[in-house]
Amino acid sequence: QVQLVESGGGLVQPGGSLRLSCAASGTIFSLNSMGWYRQAPGKERELVARITSGGMTNYADSVKGRFTISGDNAKNTVHLQMNSLKPEDTAVYYCRAFVLRSGVPIQYWGQGTQVTISS
Repeated sequence: QVQLVESGGGLVQPGGSLRLSCAASGTIFSLNSMGWYRQAPGKERELVARITSGGMTNYADSVKGRFTISGDNAKNTVHLQMNSLKPEDTAVYYCRAFVLRSGVPIQYWGQGTQVTISS
C-alpha cells in the first residue's frame, strides 16, 4: 500500500505564494509520476501540474508561468510552488501518484489540502 501525505495549504492574499508538498510512503518500487489536482466547490477535479520520474512536466493553462512543480525521486516527494495566486486558485488540492506494480500503473490519491486565496 502507498500513502500520500500533503502539506502546505492555507489562506493567503491575492498575489501571494504558497508551497505545497506531497510525500509518498509505503511499498514503492517504481514511481511513475506524481502530480497535483484541484477541485473547487461545484466544479470537477482538474489537473494543475504533474511530473514524471524522468522530469517531464505539464501544466494547466491557467497556472502556466505562475506555478512550478518539482520532484525528488530519492525521497518520493513532489512540490508545487504557487506564485501570483488568484482567488480563482481557491480549491482543495490533491496529490496523485502512479506507482508501477508489475509494469501496471496504480494510482493513489492524497486526502487533499485546502488552499484559499482571499483578501
